[in-house]
Amino acid sequence: MKASEIRSKWLQFFSSKGHKIEPSASLVPHNDPSLLWINAGMAPLKPYFDGRVKPENPRLANSQKCIRTNDIENVGKTRRHHTFFEMLGNFSIGDYFKEEAVTWAWEFLTSKEWIGFDPERLSVTVYPEDEEAYKLWNEKLGLPAERIVKLEDNFWDIGEGPCGPCTEIFYDRGEDYGDLSDPECYPGGENERFLEVWNVVFSEFNHNKDGSYTPLPNKNIDTGAGLERFASILQNVPSNFDTDLFQPIIAKTSEIAKVKYGENTENDVAMKVIADHIRTVSFAVADGVLPSNEGRGYVIRRLLRRAVRYGKMLGLDRPFMFGLVEVVGEIMGSYYTDVVTKREFIEKVIRTEEERFHETLSDGLAILATFSQEAKAAGNSVISGPDAFKLYDTYGFPLDLTEDYAAEHGLSVDREGFEAAMQQQRDRARAARHDNESMKVQGGVLSDFTTKTEFVGYDELVAESKIVAIVVNDAFVDMVSEGESCQIILEQTPFYAESGGQVSDKGEIRNASGSAAVEGLFKAPHGQFVHMVTVQTGELRTGDTVTAAVDRGLRSDIIKNHTATHLLHKALKETLGEHVNQAGSLVEPGRLRFDFSHLGSITPEELSAIEQRVNEQIWNSLDVIIELKPIDEAKAMGAMALFGEKYGDVVRVVQVGGYSLELCGGCHVENTSQIGLFKLISESGIGSGVRRIEAVTGRQAYEYMDGQIDVLKQAASLLKSHVGEVPKRIEALHQQVKDLSRENESLQGKLSGIEAGALTSQVKTVGNTQLLAVQVQANSMDALRTLADELKLKLPEAVLVLGAAVEDKVNFVVAVPQQEVKRGLHAGKLVKELAALCGGGGGGRPDMAQAGGKDASKLGEALKRSEELIQASAQ
Repeated sequence: MKASEIRSKWLQFFSSKGHKIEPSASLVPHNDPSLLWINAGMAPLKPYFDGRVKPENPRLANSQKCIRTNDIENVGKTRRHHTFFEMLGNFSIGDYFKEEAVTWAWEFLTSKEWIGFDPERLSVTVYPEDEEAYKLWNEKLGLPAERIVKLEDNFWDIGEGPCGPCTEIFYDRGEDYGDLSDPECYPGGENERFLEVWNVVFSEFNHNKDGSYTPLPNKNIDTGAGLERFASILQNVPSNFDTDLFQPIIAKTSEIAKVKYGENTENDVAMKVIADHIRTVSFAVADGVLPSNEGRGYVIRRLLRRAVRYGKMLGLDRPFMFGLVEVVGEIMGSYYTDVVTKREFIEKVIRTEEERFHETLSDGLAILATFSQEAKAAGNSVISGPDAFKLYDTYGFPLDLTEDYAAEHGLSVDREGFEAAMQQQRDRARAARHDNESMKVQGGVLSDFTTKTEFVGYDELVAESKIVAIVVNDAFVDMVSEGESCQIILEQTPFYAESGGQVSDKGEIRNASGSAAVEGLFKAPHGQFVHMVTVQTGELRTGDTVTAAVDRGLRSDIIKNHTATHLLHKALKETLGEHVNQAGSLVEPGRLRFDFSHLGSITPEELSAIEQRVNEQIWNSLDVIIELKPIDEAKAMGAMALFGEKYGDVVRVVQVGGYSLELCGGCHVENTSQIGLFKLISESGIGSGVRRIEAVTGRQAYEYMDGQIDVLKQAASLLKSHVGEVPKRIEALHQQVKDLSRENESLQGKLSGIEAGALTSQVKTVGNTQLLAVQVQANSMDALRTLADELKLKLPEAVLVLGAAVEDKVNFVVAVPQQEVKRGLHAGKLVKELAALCGGGGGGRPDMAQAGGKDASKLGEALKRSEELIQASAQ
């Protein structure tokens, strides 16, 4: 049975049991800073489990893409470790419990209509104190007692929050996978024979702060089953990597590398790692994560580099990973369409990163040369463990590559120190996961506050309302007086609470006896709008009837900027390509900020085109139509869903004429003409593959342009010309600077000739080689090369090693005549080693090469080292 069929059967089965099928959420958690990645099927459903949101249907099921990197070093070496996997799940939020969960699991696994496992091959584990689960398996479903194992570990508990016993279901793979005489060969033991396929958690207790446990008011079911494991059993293959989820990728890698799978263990491990990591990276990039030096981007960068290193073991010294993306799409695209529709963009991201890493490897070798020299200089024969780990962690150098290099230079590597540094990193990562992954129930007095409030601010900016709650220092109070700050919840409010990038409204809440300034808002756990206010006069009481008034001027500026972001998003896609996706935004009164995914820089012509497109839509006076639509209908219309957002069955669709169509909960103008004018003020890169545009509209756009005109007038004044003549005057000045530069270069050349003549007397004979290794005056690499050319004419048979200090840095040029090249001297290798002594790198041809270094204080030592290297080559 194909993996796609297994996934389909799972969803069909639970749909037949009244479950709502949840689509797989983005790998990037939405509004959940406790998680780096979605790492389990229940992770995107946490708001349902902790009570923040009540689902329309308490029965849910999904097939959720997940990423876990806590055991990355085991990937490819074991049968089932992965960084990317699919977790099949069924969930009950306060609806059915143990009997239904266990009965349906048995039906799905053993029925010929569904999976059709031989019941005799199934065993389970239960928590020793969970008699109800034991009886369900034994008495209701007829599972013999000898195939029900009681294990103390069968209690799902990650600290404060919901927890409970669980039951795990195992499939017996037979004698080929383990002998029953082995004391660990039992369901739940350390063995390959009994394979866990399903874990059903009965979430019925709350783990309290004091360590005690109390029953939950609503009991939940949370399950997880591995699609890859199901596939390995149903396809009768020894490991997950031998299933149809991985084999096409491995086959393609084998074809590219011209290496057969199944003939060599090391090669097999390399191909498995590559197959796993390309899945992870492809899906992460499809969900908007791009390689970078921090957070999720750093994880993706490390996985890519790890795969490239394993590719080198297969003899692949060129970018190749990008060529596997199409195969990932062929395998997964029927359910996860993004890996198909975004294929070109994913390939571009991966190829760019591969190319960068091949360059980084050269930098790492230069650093490794420095570590080697420092060890020798200190009289050590060992490269330290922390240094070796730095090369691994920062430059992606595997330990064996460092050891090979060290051996070539008569050194060894402190492997124990390396492993200790590696373990410290693992401990830090696990500690962070322990701190972050706990699913805690919402705290504070607002967690139990369920009185509903209504937002009327789409249509009204002033509303009569009633104060339903006042909170001071996380406690409900009846009254607040002048000078006090508090949180107020109204029966209905025209104030928008910060969401989706749009900042909160500001304004005033007042009644006959007092008034308060509204400084911001946020949403309570049950969705109420909470006003953060400071009482200015009099007093406010719970139950008071008040007037809530939004600052009209600020709201007007905000909505102009918000609608402009929709126009900008569409204009970016039209100009740069459909791969552009929003990666963040800020909509406030004074400006808008829009972050988006895009590789490479944006040309001035493209920026001009983007700005022109947005302004054309403003001048076209397009009506902004806002409607509530079923989610499927909205998607069929082509509405853009924002990255990371989770939508309900009914969504708010914002349509700007026939130009832009997005799902959005924010506030907008009624017609684009109200925006007035759109002006870009900056564009920059803020991370690998993420760029930022800042812009202004309306009044702020006018003020910005007026300021630019003032600057132009000042420039004209300084140039003693009219405004219209400024470009022509600047061109004339540029030409004048060019003429002076040429004159300066001519003089510099003459000086180089004079200096070259003075240096010829410093040539030394080292063995049979003439060598000129000197420090010279040259303020740039160009000047240093010019001097080298002069010296080559005067000393055609000498090896030239020229070094110049430029502030605290150093430049090198090495020239080797052809007769010395034939004897084995190589300018590129020589300059590389000299630059490494100064904390730098470089290289070049055998006869001519250049390099740079960061530490000019080591220049003399490097020049002296060149004599030693020439001497050694002559022996």
